[in-house]
Amino acid sequence: MTIYDELVARGLIAQVTDEELIKNLINEGKATFYIGFDPTADSLHVGHFMALCLMKRLQMAGNKPIALVGGGTGMIGDPSGKTDMRKMMTVETINHNVECFKKQMSRFIDFSEGKALLVNNADWLMKLNYVELLREVGACFSVNNMLRAECYKQRMEKGLSFLEFNYMIMQSYDFYMLYQKYGCNLQFGGDDQWSNMLGGTELIRKKLGKDASAMTITLLLNSEGKKMGKTVGGAVWLDPEKTSPYEFYQYWRNVGDADVLKCIRMLTFIPLEEIDKMDSWEGSQLNKAKEILAFELTKLVHGEEEAKKAEETAKQIFSGKDAKNMPSAELTQEDFKDGVIDVISLVFASGLAVSKSEARRAVQQGGITVDQEKITSIDTVFSIDKFTGDGVVVKKGKKNFRKVTVK
Repeated sequence: MTIYDELVARGLIAQVTDEELIKNLINEGKATFYIGFDPTADSLHVGHFMALCLMKRLQMAGNKPIALVGGGTGMIGDPSGKTDMRKMMTVETINHNVECFKKQMSRFIDFSEGKALLVNNADWLMKLNYVELLREVGACFSVNNMLRAECYKQRMEKGLSFLEFNYMIMQSYDFYMLYQKYGCNLQFGGDDQWSNMLGGTELIRKKLGKDASAMTITLLLNSEGKKMGKTVGGAVWLDPEKTSPYEFYQYWRNVGDADVLKCIRMLTFIPLEEIDKMDSWEGSQLNKAKEILAFELTKLVHGEEEAKKAEETAKQIFSGKDAKNMPSAELTQEDFKDGVIDVISLVFASGLAVSKSEARRAVQQGGITVDQEKITSIDTVFSIDKFTGDGVVVKKGKKNFRKVTVK
């Protein structure tokens, strides 16, 4: 099976242009391709996971990845999939986020000896002359065609700023620059990026001639990836300081029965022949599939040792044992008033709820236990003395735990 056929079999490819040319490039290891990452936070999350895995697969097949970090486009913000304009970030924040991305990407992509590039589009976008851009690039775009693009249509009723309207031009210019500077001949992106990516392909062909070999491919990145990246508690981060290896493991351990084999197919590097044998699995076998998924992805992000710890912790917790590697939270003296803390504040401060209102609902619905005692009243309080020594195990629902101590 060729690498292109494998991408299709794993359900990764949604749309392509010039399919035969793309097949040949990828299969022969001649693609220099890029995927863009806007630095809107100081950590990548599971919504980026599919893109990172794809880059790893293609690099293993001899192709050269370019990870494009949007230090320049991040100053504008992509309107795709947004109902409101993004909060403007400072240059310092963007640069900090870019540095964090580099470290995390290195777990997936081999940047040694010219095998891959990490490029910041601020290097060219921040130097652009506005009038020159209008003349050289703006003339290649039809406003009528841009307004028909899905990424803009969904914002028109609520209001689309001129700032955001320029995003397609900026992203298209990225491909144009990468093509000229690094020989980038292929771009990948999520299915909501199709219009932006076609803009880049057309810009290259209009500026450099129809024979310019710039090609486009999209994959089921955002429709699946964004769904994967959302949980009740918000995004699941790749940074262990934001989402512990155990929490990361549990996130994938808890995927729905209908999604587990899809995730294994798309995100793991388990051979397709082995995955095909799992297609008939049902019932308790699907729980085994979820454990395989959780272990493989935790190993990929955090290393095999952390994956084994997370797996063992999960087994200990669900067998009722006190787990050594249970996720922990540390309260401060300021969390207590007159030496006590109420249960709502405890659940919120321990990170088991993203707001006190969510914590309140969890208590009212009988979903909170403290040291195996179900809490039924929102007025329940706990003395600071209870959290000394080994601490207190706070549990939300069946699968979310914290060992809570105090400084």
